[in-house]
Amino acid sequence: METLMSAVIGALSGKASREVIVFIISMIPILELRGGLLAASVLNIDIVRALWICIVGNLIPVPFILLLITPVFNWLKQTKTFRPMVEKMENRALSKREQVEKYEFWGLVLFVGIPLPGTGAWTGSLLAALLGMKFKKAFPAVVLGILLASFIMSVVSYGLLGAILH
Repeated sequence: METLMSAVIGALSGKASREVIVFIISMIPILELRGGLLAASVLNIDIVRALWICIVGNLIPVPFILLLITPVFNWLKQTKTFRPMVEKMENRALSKREQVEKYEFWGLVLFVGIPLPGTGAWTGSLLAALLGMKFKKAFPAVVLGILLASFIMSVVSYGLLGAILH
């Protein structure tokens, strides 16, 4: 994650403001809010400002994933070229389904909110869509998960890492 985050910062430095860099990082799968808050800390962005930027950046893709990923995946699976890639993404997401299926709303909140590899808003939204979770239930769960992750990662990024860097 650090390598990808550093690559994005390096590619955009001098071309975009620190805030825009953090916003873009927060929208990228894998990096998401976690990478955004780490980048914000490294770039010396105030924690309150960083939280707003990262939360909004991480939220933007969520409704599109929840509402559109299933029809897009179904369409892509009709082609030989994209079928293997889509099936791999579906299988990877569905391999983490146990917690979300068992606890539904709260399982999705924790899946998105606990910053572990392979979790987050992108994978949580994909998983919710693949499991057929209703938007009215999935979207608030992902939002709460993002808020939980923002709390945890702000402590890590600005507390622990901040003490080392600054």
